[in-house]
Amino acid sequence: MRRLYDERMPHTALPSRASIASRLDALPFARPHLRVLTGSGLGWALDAMDVGLISFIIAVLAQQWQLTPGETGWIASIGFVGMAIGASVGGLLADRLGRRHVFALTLLIYGLATGASALVGGIAMLLVLRFFVGLGLGAELPVASTYVSEFAPAAIRGRVIVILEAFWAVGWTASALIGYFVIPASDDGWRWAFALGAIPAAYALVVRWGLPESPRWLASRGRLSEAERIVSAFETAADLQRSPGSQPDAPALSVPAPDAPAQTVAATGAQRMSALWSPEFRTRTLCIWLVWFCVNFAYYGAFIWIPSILVQAGYDLVRSFGFTLLITLAQLPGYAVAAWLIEVWGRRATLSVFLAGSAISAVLFGTAGTEGAIIATGMALSFFNLGAWGALYAVTPELYPTSLRATGSGWAAGVGRLASIIAPLLVPALLATGGAPLTFSVFAGFFVVATIAAWGLADLRGRALDER
Repeated sequence: MRRLYDERMPHTALPSRASIASRLDALPFARPHLRVLTGSGLGWALDAMDVGLISFIIAVLAQQWQLTPGETGWIASIGFVGMAIGASVGGLLADRLGRRHVFALTLLIYGLATGASALVGGIAMLLVLRFFVGLGLGAELPVASTYVSEFAPAAIRGRVIVILEAFWAVGWTASALIGYFVIPASDDGWRWAFALGAIPAAYALVVRWGLPESPRWLASRGRLSEAERIVSAFETAADLQRSPGSQPDAPALSVPAPDAPAQTVAATGAQRMSALWSPEFRTRTLCIWLVWFCVNFAYYGAFIWIPSILVQAGYDLVRSFGFTLLITLAQLPGYAVAAWLIEVWGRRATLSVFLAGSAISAVLFGTAGTEGAIIATGMALSFFNLGAWGALYAVTPELYPTSLRATGSGWAAGVGRLASIIAPLLVPALLATGGAPLTFSVFAGFFVVATIAAWGLADLRGRALDER
């Protein structure tokens, strides 16, 4: 694979940034796109597996270590402290150093810290390691969505990003399977869970290093010959994929290139931070930060605590983990429907509908009283909430130009992680005050606010990315 991307393709003159972008947008989805998507998706799934595992591990450690609700809340929240910092810094680094290099660094940090977590003997060291796990995870997710969006053809860009986000469901389902079969198997089951969470990271690191750098980013840094080689390789693969003798496929959408490459919006970290709040982008930034904050609060407040809430409701560990597994399985159809609708309805409409469905489902789950109702409403919450996540990751990178894209995505995710820090700490107090009905009504309120804020975002369905 490396040879495909590094091989020098013949050309007579260096292309412009505009031609690089327009050629990428006009390509059909081919095998190199699939490599980029699956290579990034594997890391995405591993991230989800790690985040999901901690919800099961908290329920076990609360009993084994006799932890207080405040201590279990910090185990959940400290990782999100790291994620908030990682997302903000990771975006800045990706705009400066490149998307692929930041991928490798984040995987290394989170993989080592996850593996070391299996060896801890007390809460203090676990909290330290969970912070470093969060650093890696927080930096990777917004960079991955930025990276894949810069390769995806314009006509299907939103759908490709939702499919990337669907790998989250694969990872979360894997965590649910580990939580159901491995963690309850012995007193050290949670240690084996951490170990399993670390082993695939080494493979993901190898996969990531075999992927190409974003040609859009290379072109924005003046490295046009490298960008040309990668784009030419993608074009060659697309031609080989067509049947012999057939005519080239017409692009599903014609994306005109600008007459001349636009000037870079921001060249330094300080300029990028300032540009987020310039008159051109301030409304987008405010709305996307608000959506990220509200969705993170409701999602992590709910899904990190669902296994523990079920245990407190009187179900044993195995049964509560089994319920959680069934609820988790509804994530995949949620992503599938969102992936279809996002190119039919557009970004804003799809995002707002799934957020509204999440609000209704949260209220119903909080008031469910029977096993059937718990499973059904939990699956509805999982379906709508993860579909909303897919749409959110699709729309975020499109809001900003290439020189600002990873920074904008990273800071939106970083602000969202602040909510994921707060929510797990507030859940014990909410449960003590009003039980599950109050807790999930609060989550529903956050979903409603996010639904309204989504209409302040730009909808760039089918349009070329801003290459400034």
